[in-house]
Amino acid sequence: MTQTAQKNNETNESLANLAGKYLTFLLGDESYGIEILKVQEIIGMQSITRIPRTPEYVKGVINLRGKVIPVIDLRLRFGMEAAEVSRKTCIIVVQVAKADINVTMGIVVDEVSEVLEIAAAEIEPAPGFGTRVETSFIMGMAKTESAVKILLDIDKIMSENEMEALAKSTG
Repeated sequence: MTQTAQKNNETNESLANLAGKYLTFLLGDESYGIEILKVQEIIGMQSITRIPRTPEYVKGVINLRGKVIPVIDLRLRFGMEAAEVSRKTCIIVVQVAKADINVTMGIVVDEVSEVLEIAAAEIEPAPGFGTRVETSFIMGMAKTESAVKILLDIDKIMSENEMEALAKSTG
């Protein structure tokens, strides 16, 4: 087997592993998806307590049934403009794991869309944008009837150091 054929075979296998259920949501006009198994719950927007000296994308912490969890604004994390909070704005509570750090955290999104079953045939590899653009958190691109959805690897949204800092800030 040639190196190119082997690489294509590995890519097809990894894309097949991405098939499954995804919670889809909007940030502006863009549609994203995260694996449903990473999602704990979806809650309405609520009062967030700011933590001093944290990056702008870290909105702060919320009390979720007696547990303090950090909340990040995915728009700001991706370098997008902040948006006004609307009645559709919500927090997706996710379980994130990196190295030996597990953090339950909330991600603020503009609007949750739906849960979709995405087949392997509908998923393409993330496009390469060159070395200057960080895309390691993009697992692939799903082509659905209505639009292309960017499938996120929620475990790679933040670096290990950022995860450590978040875990420490919430106790």
